[in-house]
Amino acid sequence: MKTVTKVLLSTVLVSGLFAQSDVYLTNNSRVPDLKMPDNKLPFKGIEGYQNYKIVATHFRTDKNEIRYVLANPVAYNALTQHEKIMPEGSKIVKIGWSVKKMPTWPGALEADKIQRVEYMLKDSKKFNHNGDHWGYARFVKTKDGYKPWAKGAQGCISCHASVKNDDYLFTHFQKTF
Repeated sequence: MKTVTKVLLSTVLVSGLFAQSDVYLTNNSRVPDLKMPDNKLPFKGIEGYQNYKIVATHFRTDKNEIRYVLANPVAYNALTQHEKIMPEGSKIVKIGWSVKKMPTWPGALEADKIQRVEYMLKDSKKFNHNGDHWGYARFVKTKDGYKPWAKGAQGCISCHASVKNDDYLFTHFQKTF
């Protein structure tokens, strides 16, 4: 019963977080019209994320940031089936939030402000960085909106190379029960 409660609480929390964000609107025209300079992946590539499922959460201690990891239906099915290689069309979206102490529960932390939105798209016809077949995009929150990450996709590629044996993914499906 505790697991079910945790799942429901997580769903409510995440739904509330997305509803409060200026990026996560049902009107996708509010998603900035930006592109990564090196591979041209657009920020609008996250459109439809509202229908994706959460597959994992990560806490980055180096950035004091919680990341919600969502997967489109293609990636979700592959992750839940523990496929070693993700199929074409898989998309993984990561949303990084700063954290703050909860005012109603001082012993807990909650997501505060979006820091970055990232995604990976599996497309072997467009992308092949040493055999990975992923396109990478990262958009960083600024005081004026968003901007493409200064290190470009190459910064993503160099980091994800460390998990080559897991199809360049840090994320695995986090089963709740």
